[in-house]
Amino acid sequence: MNTELIGIVVMFTAAIVLAIPFGKYIAKVYGGEKMGLDPIFNPIEKLFYKTSRIDPSSPMDWKQHMVAMLTINMVWFLLGMLILMTQGSLPLNPDRNPSMPADLAFNTVISFVVNCNLQHYSGETGLSYLGQFWLMFLQFVSAGTGMAAAAVVFRAFREKTSSSLGNFYDFFVKSCTRILLPVSFLIAVILAFDGTPMTFEGKDTIVSLEGDTVEVSRGPAAAFVSIKHVGTNGGGFFGVNSAHPFENPSYLSNMVEMVGQLIIPLAMVFAFGYFIRRKRLSWMIFGVMTVGFLMLAIPNILMEVNGNPAIGKMGIDNTLGAMEGKEVRLGAAASGFWSIVTTVISTGSVNSMHDSSMALSGMNELLAMMINCFYGGVGVGILNFFVFIILAVFVSGLMVGRTPEFLGKKVEAREMKIAMIIALIHPLMILVGTGLATAFPEQGASTLNNPGFHGFSEILYEYTSSSANNGSGFEGLGDNTLWWNISTGFVLILSRFLPIIGPVAIAGLLADKRFIPEGEGTLKTDTSTFGLMVFAVIFIVAALAFFPALALGPIAEFFSM
Repeated sequence: MNTELIGIVVMFTAAIVLAIPFGKYIAKVYGGEKMGLDPIFNPIEKLFYKTSRIDPSSPMDWKQHMVAMLTINMVWFLLGMLILMTQGSLPLNPDRNPSMPADLAFNTVISFVVNCNLQHYSGETGLSYLGQFWLMFLQFVSAGTGMAAAAVVFRAFREKTSSSLGNFYDFFVKSCTRILLPVSFLIAVILAFDGTPMTFEGKDTIVSLEGDTVEVSRGPAAAFVSIKHVGTNGGGFFGVNSAHPFENPSYLSNMVEMVGQLIIPLAMVFAFGYFIRRKRLSWMIFGVMTVGFLMLAIPNILMEVNGNPAIGKMGIDNTLGAMEGKEVRLGAAASGFWSIVTTVISTGSVNSMHDSSMALSGMNELLAMMINCFYGGVGVGILNFFVFIILAVFVSGLMVGRTPEFLGKKVEAREMKIAMIIALIHPLMILVGTGLATAFPEQGASTLNNPGFHGFSEILYEYTSSSANNGSGFEGLGDNTLWWNISTGFVLILSRFLPIIGPVAIAGLLADKRFIPEGEGTLKTDTSTFGLMVFAVIFIVAALAFFPALALGPIAEFFSM
C-alpha cells in the first residue's frame, strides 16, 4: 500500500513540475512569440488558413470571438450527425457496426462537441472506425475551443485598454497544432509500446484457457486514448474506458494517462500568470485550486483504501481496500485518486466504476463536478474560476467600502450580473434536470438498477456530469433512452457555451474600460488573504446550492450503511 501511495505522489508531483515550464510555453504560443518549432508549425497553419480563407491577423472583439466559436461548433455538430447516422454504410467499419438512431447520435455528437463525452453507447459495438475518428477529431477541436476562449481572457487582461482581443482562429489553431497535438502524439507512442492497439483491423478471435472462443475488439485506440486525456475529454474507445486493459494496460500507462490529463489544466493557470506578467496571481489561483483538490482527493484515497467496514465485520479479508468495480493491476489507492482527478478537471475518464465507490467517495466525486473550478477542463477550468474571482472581488469591495477593481478595471453592475447568472446556471441545470427525472419516474427513474438513496445519486450524477462537461457516470443507470439522450443533450449545450460566453463577455467589457493604476487603497488579488476569500465564495455557493441534494443521495446512503 505504501508503494501505491508513493505512486500517487509521483504522478501529482510530476504533473506540477512539468506544468510550470509548459505554462510558460503556452503563454509564448498565445503571445505570438518566435519559437524554435515555427519552421514545423507555420507551414501547417498557413495551409489551413489558405484553404479556409481565414485571416488570422484580423482583430476581433469579444462578440466576434464568440460568433466564430458558435459557428464552427455548429458545423462540427451537423457533420457529426451525418456521419454517425450513416456509419453503417460508410467505409472503415470492419465489424459492421450499425448506424446510430437520431436521439443517440444527437447526444453523442453534442457530448463530444462540448468536450463532455458522455457516452450512452459502447465503443466496441456503437461506432465504426470512421465514427471513432470523427469523435477523435472532436476531442481535439473541442479542447482547442476552450483553450482559445481562455486565450481571449488572457489577452483582455494583458492590454490596459483595448477592444481588440486577438483572433479566435489564431488561438484555436495554435491550441490544436502547437499544444494538444505534440503532447497527444508523445503519449500515444508510449501507450502503443505499452500494449494499446493501433490498427484498422477488426475483431480478433482467441481461445481462452477454459477452451472458449472469444472475439476481442481492436482498433486505432492509442491515438484516441491520448487525446481523450490531454484534451480532458474522457471518451473511451472501449465501453469501460480506462478500466479496459487495452486502454490502460499497466500501472505505467495509468501514470502516463494521469499526468496527461493533469498537465494542461495546471499549465493554463501558470500560462495566465506568465501571459499577463503577474506570476503571484497565478500562484494564488493554483494554491486555492490545489487546496480544494486535496480536500477531495485525500479522503477518497483513504476511504477506498480502507474499504467497506461492513465487509470487515463479516470476517472477510479487506486488506486490498474497496475492490468492487476496480482493477487489481491498478489498486484501490490509484483508483480513488483517479476518481477525483477525472471529476475535478472534467476529464470524465474512469479506471474503475464510480457506481461502486464508497458512499462518501461518490459524494466527493459529485462535489468535484458541482464546484467545477478546481483546475477544471482545458481552458474552461480557469474561466470558471475567473467567475468566482469576480464575485470575490465584488464582495470584498463591499466589505471594505471601496469600488471593486480587478487588475486595474472597475467591476460594476453589468459584470456582476453576468457573473451571477453564470454561477447559477450550473446548479440550475443539475437540480432542475434531477428534479424532472425523479418527478416523472416513468421517464427517468424507470431505468435505475439501484433503489433508494443510491438510485437518486445515479440520477444526480448523470445531470451533474452533463452540466460539468465531465462525461463519467454512475453506470447503474440505463441511460440510452429517449429521455436521457435528449434531456442531457440540452443540459450539455447550455452548460458548455453559456459558461464560456459569460467570462469572455466580462473580460471583454473590462478590457474596454479605462485602466486605473494600482494605489494604496487597491484590493490586492494576488495574496493568500484574497485566496481565502475566493475559496470561501466557492464553498458558500456550492454548499447552499447542492447540500440538500447531496443529503438525499450519498450522505443518506452513508448513514444507512
